[in-house]
Amino acid sequence: QTQGTIFPAPNFNPITDAQLLRGALQGISCEKDVLIDILTQRCNSQRLMIAEAYRDMYGRDLITDLKENLSHHFKEVMVGLMYPPASYDAHELWHALKGVDTEEKCLIDILASRSNMEIFQMKEAYLMQYNNDLQQDIDSETSGHFRDTLMNLAQGTRMEGYADPSTAAQDAMILWEACQQKTGEHKNMLQMILCNRNFFLPQVFQEFQNISGQDIVDAINECYDGYFQELLVAIVLCVRDKPSYFAYRLYNAIHDFGFHNKTVIRILIARSEIDLMNIRQRYKERYGKSLFHDIKHFASGHYESALLAICAGDAEDY
Repeated sequence: QTQGTIFPAPNFNPITDAQLLRGALQGISCEKDVLIDILTQRCNSQRLMIAEAYRDMYGRDLITDLKENLSHHFKEVMVGLMYPPASYDAHELWHALKGVDTEEKCLIDILASRSNMEIFQMKEAYLMQYNNDLQQDIDSETSGHFRDTLMNLAQGTRMEGYADPSTAAQDAMILWEACQQKTGEHKNMLQMILCNRNFFLPQVFQEFQNISGQDIVDAINECYDGYFQELLVAIVLCVRDKPSYFAYRLYNAIHDFGFHNKTVIRILIARSEIDLMNIRQRYKERYGKSLFHDIKHFASGHYESALLAICAGDAEDY
């Protein structure tokens, strides 16, 4: 049972919320607590209705007003909450591809974890928002087998529905050979299986373990390196348990990079209505401290308050 931390607000009134937001944004000093109280306590579809009411009543774009009145990471959180999920993914991919440096880890997080439908909607949003084709941009901004694997994922052609278990042993043998041989052709076979087979892959991984006596993640780590290796591992981890993958990414972003704000913001917003509650549970189980505790320790001010409101911790999480 996957569970998010943000749900539709009861007794929701978009007009009242729009009025409160307008008042908060018009004040001499922007009332950030009001923004947090409203935008983190409404689900995405409700936030979009507020933006519509705001436009109808004031002839202004709420995202533009948020951008003009806020700054730094707090602005990124509040603005990020206002995008529909597919548009938010498209926005993050665009900045990851077109920024000063390509942000490979962002590309990995999004493309390794989304379903065919999510990828299809994200590509449509990308085309609408930036008038560019996502696959063409991946092709021009990345390279090698890393690029080929991203391109494959971006097709959104993973098999869904019933899978034939008898092919699991065959696939496992191909994966094992790919880890032994490491030729270009073998790398292609490896990514073809990981990107296109449906989520019956755990059976393939079990067969791989039987054949090789090794876990597939350990084998990939031994055989390959760089972003290609990171992407393959991400696909495996997302197939096995998506909340665990995101817990691991959050932990790294908080502890290994001296709080990598963009990653923390992106994961909290993108998973808030899907499985953030599960991610919190995995985080606590795996790392001993709660996600709530670690965010509190590293962030501050209204930015901290906004992240904690999305994270939705309990009293014992402090």
